[in-house]
Amino acid sequence: MSEGTVEGGGERPVTILAKNNGPFLVDGPFRLVDADGNEYDVPAGKKVNLCRCGASTRKPFCDGTHSRMGFEAAERAVRAAEAEGQTPSA
Repeated sequence: MSEGTVEGGGERPVTILAKNNGPFLVDGPFRLVDADGNEYDVPAGKKVNLCRCGASTRKPFCDGTHSRMGFEAAERAVRAAEAEGQTPSA
């Protein structure tokens, strides 16, 4: 069985986990392509952390800068506003 397949022969799904106040962890078979169509070399089966704070010096990959700058994920603030019956501003 190859790394991108599951028992029974189907493709294993890609999972994107938004880490708490951190990067997106991408797991599963995927291609990563920049705005010009250039593909990043991502080894098959490797989990990848993608920058979500915008401050990484290794974009699109995470370099841990979010923890030094106190990055707070926006979806937490949106959920809190929704729970209070407020509409978040754009």
